[in-house]
Amino acid sequence: MFPVYLDCNATTPLEPAVLDVVRRLMEVDFGNAGSRTHEYGATALRAVQVARDQVARVIGASREDVIFTSGATESNNLAVLGLAPYGEREGRRHVVTTAIEHKAVLEPVAYLGEHGFEVTIVSPTAGGWVDPDAIRQAMRTDTLLVSVMHANNETGVVQPIEQIATVLGDHPAYLHVDAAQGFGKDLHGLRADRIDMVSVSGHKLFAPKGIGALIARRRARRRPPIAPLIRGGGQERGMRAGTLPVMLLAGLGLACELAVRDAVSRRTRCEELRHQALAAFAPLDAAINGEPGRTLAHVLNVSFPGVDSEAAMVALKGIVALSNGSACTSHSYEPSHVLKAMGLDASRIAGALRFSWCHLTPTPDWEAIAARLRAIRASA
Repeated sequence: MFPVYLDCNATTPLEPAVLDVVRRLMEVDFGNAGSRTHEYGATALRAVQVARDQVARVIGASREDVIFTSGATESNNLAVLGLAPYGEREGRRHVVTTAIEHKAVLEPVAYLGEHGFEVTIVSPTAGGWVDPDAIRQAMRTDTLLVSVMHANNETGVVQPIEQIATVLGDHPAYLHVDAAQGFGKDLHGLRADRIDMVSVSGHKLFAPKGIGALIARRRARRRPPIAPLIRGGGQERGMRAGTLPVMLLAGLGLACELAVRDAVSRRTRCEELRHQALAAFAPLDAAINGEPGRTLAHVLNVSFPGVDSEAAMVALKGIVALSNGSACTSHSYEPSHVLKAMGLDASRIAGALRFSWCHLTPTPDWEAIAARLRAIRASA
């Protein structure tokens, strides 16, 4: 028997309806959307346009704003590095980001810092969220870009993006949001017109791996002046060359449509699982990492006194599959840069476990999980 999967922040299962669409476009309607001379190509192109509408609709954008990519990492790189030539031409070489960003933002920003840009990294509060006023204080007249994530991948804490957008106001800096974790789950925080670019990841939203998007909104009828990172072919209005993987982007499109349609029922199910987990963990003096009132319903980052996270994951094998941090940096076994930035002490960081589930998750045996954790503490 397989353990219950509780690592949905790393990747989600496919929605059954999404799998059906992907399979049909691989097996039957497999044409190239760039082939304009026959029905196979026309069918593929229609699927692409429908998917653009479905992705854009999540945040009230237009289909012309959607640039399909391989995922949020590429989208983040396109947003950050793609602005660099414009910043160099305009003499705007200052970038603001936060200490809790995913490496897919922090590393491109660091690259800019190594190539003539100045970088300001804003620390979060102890609750894991960034104060909009701290962003305001970091801004300069030559600021080119502000990049703040939507929801943190380790703690699930939703950032005050709407307030940050308000803080930017009429400043010419571009606002980029890495929305890999929250897109389609928190439906309100990304609708502010002042948000210029939004990165999307399919495999965090019950769509296939290998597909994502950068939604680049127009401001005063002008799209953000990003330069392409991949050239050759002219696809995506020259912003991202390469044959479109129609089956993948159609899967992403349908996943976005279902996320909007089923938002209430999904959240209800996730909240139910959260309440069960908290009730089972309460006798263990569990310490929640991240301000609970700001956290997505399907994420629980928690430390247990006297329990090491590595030992816990070994002990819980066979019952649940979970993580103690980001899947993208798990090979390094380094303490979480997110929890360190929040100012947590070393023992609490070492004991942190990330439980993340979804509406498709069967009910885990929370009491059995708590019993295993209690046994670890007793034997320590």
